[in-house]
Amino acid sequence: MRTHPYLRAYMAGIAVPTLFLLLVVMPVYVYFRFYFEVPGQFVIGLPGRPLEQAIVFPMAVVPNAWGFWNVLHLTYRSRVPLSLGLHGALLPLILMPAGIALARAFDVFNIQLQFALPMLPIGMAVYYLAWKFLVGFLNEELGVA
Repeated sequence: MRTHPYLRAYMAGIAVPTLFLLLVVMPVYVYFRFYFEVPGQFVIGLPGRPLEQAIVFPMAVVPNAWGFWNVLHLTYRSRVPLSLGLHGALLPLILMPAGIALARAFDVFNIQLQFALPMLPIGMAVYYLAWKFLVGFLNEELGVA
């Protein structure tokens, strides 16, 4: 199983966010949406169903970004000596502005930058730990570490 290292790196990268989004985020969303029947207007004063629109970005883009980011690390690790955790901690620098831009472009909701910027170090710390331990473990198991 030493062939196709980029495919194995992509699979190791998408596994962590996909499992988190499917097993943690979606049940919480479904619970609040259908059990409590919380409309989107109650949570955020916006026109109908912004939560459904806002969940599309994490479910579609984030796992693919993690997979391609892991492939990028595999490709450039000999030329750019960053640890896997530090490499993963740089990903929120791309994902957070992209999420804000897409939310504004599709008029889902408007996040002001002064409220999003304090979350950046927290996101980078969480991503560092997830990449160092979870993605690093999967990379070792799949033989691409």
